Amino acid sequence: MDNRGLLLLLILSLISSSNFATSHSTVRFLPGFKGPLPFLLQTGYVEVGEGEAEENAELFYYFIHSENNPKEDPLLLWLTGGPGCSAFSGLVFEIGPLSFENEEYNGSLPNLKLKPQSWTKVSSIIFLDLPAATGFSYPKTERAAPQSTLKLVRHAHQFLRKWLMDHPEFLSNEVYIAGDSYCGLPIPILVQEISYGNQGGIQPWINLQGYLLGNPITTSTEKNYEIPFNHGMSLISDELYESLQKNCRGEYQKIDPRNTFCARDMQSYEESISGIEIGHVLEPHCEESALRNPTEDSWNWRRSLAHETSPLTLPPLSCRNHAYVLSTYWANDDNVRKALHVRKGSIGKWKRCNHDIPFETDIYTSFEYHLNLSRKGYRSLIYSGDHDMVVPLLSTQAWIRALNYSIVSDWRQWYYNGQVAGYTRTYSNRMTFATVKGGGHTAPEFRPEECLAMFMRWISNRPL
Repeated sequence: MDNRGLLLLLILSLISSSNFATSHSTVRFLPGFKGPLPFLLQTGYVEVGEGEAEENAELFYYFIHSENNPKEDPLLLWLTGGPGCSAFSGLVFEIGPLSFENEEYNGSLPNLKLKPQSWTKVSSIIFLDLPAATGFSYPKTERAAPQSTLKLVRHAHQFLRKWLMDHPEFLSNEVYIAGDSYCGLPIPILVQEISYGNQGGIQPWINLQGYLLGNPITTSTEKNYEIPFNHGMSLISDELYESLQKNCRGEYQKIDPRNTFCARDMQSYEESISGIEIGHVLEPHCEESALRNPTEDSWNWRRSLAHETSPLTLPPLSCRNHAYVLSTYWANDDNVRKALHVRKGSIGKWKRCNHDIPFETDIYTSFEYHLNLSRKGYRSLIYSGDHDMVVPLLSTQAWIRALNYSIVSDWRQWYYNGQVAGYTRTYSNRMTFATVKGGGHTAPEFRPEECLAMFMRWISNRPL
């Protein structure tokens, strides 16, 4: 039996035989936000596991009802990248209805404000802290602590079916799986496993329609497109680019240590782009968030969303990660945890991105899963902020071309508020690719209005 069959059998046995607990509470007020919340927020836990009680984990989630028509609007399951970055990051910095007031920290609780460009305008969204030890999720024992890409997939699959059993009013809603960055690896696998589970009779049946991915890591060769991208952005000279092409032969991911000419050029390259913010090449570069290590000989999966700093070195207001640190102060406040119904003593310090999780990347490409999902006819939206160096749009365009599906609507501009918001192309496998002009690694964070317009059009089956 192949790995897919073994994985499906494991998920079937776990979901059908388990009696894992679920719990949820309604949150009407949040510290730092003035007045009652103008939307319906629910938080809770769903227990998932590998079969033995010692391997179970409690997954924490934030659920926000659609502000339009929750009975009929689509349901999104949102995972944030990393791995190890809390879905709260997606909620307040990307697609949710809250954001932080970007104010100088004075020792008091950071303030929250309403964000009008929330995707909850037209969909209900579950923001899930995954893998275990991310955000407020936690493994129940040391034995349950080790995580991996495939374990993440299994836990997300269990979570969604158990969550739907606990929320039967959403059983008929269309379901989409969404995320960005590192989630480009597990989400296509997760979508496939949900599909196989439906075919295999796992209950409850999930009304799965498709998936959305932003600047997704897909083939583990993204760095090979980083250098052409940076040349196109005029960050390296023509001469250095030509020398890199000649001496490295287009392979910048794993450099042969005996190739001294390539190594020399790569050193010059790293020096040329030092001081550039990798998540958005036009943003101010903040020293605290510089994660690039020129000596690494392999792709650093975790650099994508890890612009975390020590609260003792709060960056200036001009730095985007200033608000990231505010989120750390906020989430570690006892009154906040009480309002969110976080279990006392379940975790220590909350981190926006926890990179101390023992995590194994056991899947290095999700390309074949995109192929399988294309054959099954699921809809997909792949979008790229066009100023992202972490997962350059050139890399995403390359693997989409390699799917070898015919073009239905060729490359064209799409507009928001009378201005070009990006470019888009659609394919015969029901896949839409879109660039977000001026967007970075997490495109909705940089262009929230444009990304909301993109999402609203796509989710309602309208052209961008």
